Amino acid sequence: MVEISTSILSVIKGEESKTFFGLEKAKTDYFHIDVMDGKFVEKNTYNKMLEYASYIKRISNLPLDVHLMVENVDEGIEDFLAVEPNIITFHYEACKDKEEVMKYIKKIEENNCKVGLSIKPETKIEEIYEFLPYIHMCLIMTVEPGKGGQTLLTDMVDKISKLKKYVDENKLEIDIEADGGINLKTAESVKNAGANILVSGTAILIAKDYKTIIDELRK
Repeated sequence: MVEISTSILSVIKGEESKTFFGLEKAKTDYFHIDVMDGKFVEKNTYNKMLEYASYIKRISNLPLDVHLMVENVDEGIEDFLAVEPNIITFHYEACKDKEEVMKYIKKIEENNCKVGLSIKPETKIEEIYEFLPYIHMCLIMTVEPGKGGQTLLTDMVDKISKLKKYVDENKLEIDIEADGGINLKTAESVKNAGANILVSGTAILIAKDYKTIIDELRK
């Protein structure tokens, strides 16, 4: 069963409450929280996302899917654990060595939170195979992280296929999440490749009826 994690990156200012309630009513599976620090990626959404996540936690029981695109992973984990997310995903590229990757995995798990590990488009999938037994989800960026509304990079579909094959062959139980440029045109290829959680923001938020598009993406 494919799940939908709606990115709230492009929510219109002043319409936050209406949008969050609308997404809950439309039965999105997760709220996707895109946390950017202006260093690891160009854009800075850090404080806004902390504010949104805290607000959603007060008004909704839907799980928070936190994606840290930050240099200071330690601080990001600390700050966002406070909103009791379902999962915190950090970037492999933000870590200086393998020990640091394992340190963050343990830190998140010790706080009763699921762990996700994300890679940028240029990172080879083989680089993170050794960490897969220790995490709950692998997030494949299907665009360059940092901006909403980009076009999906088609060669990332092959990366998802390769990951899915490895996961199946090694009997690993992890979710594969695809993030970036996911809409009704691109969702099919990503799902067929093996992704079972789709992150979509712009495509859902510009729709007149959130439920219709969420249901279509989920099919």
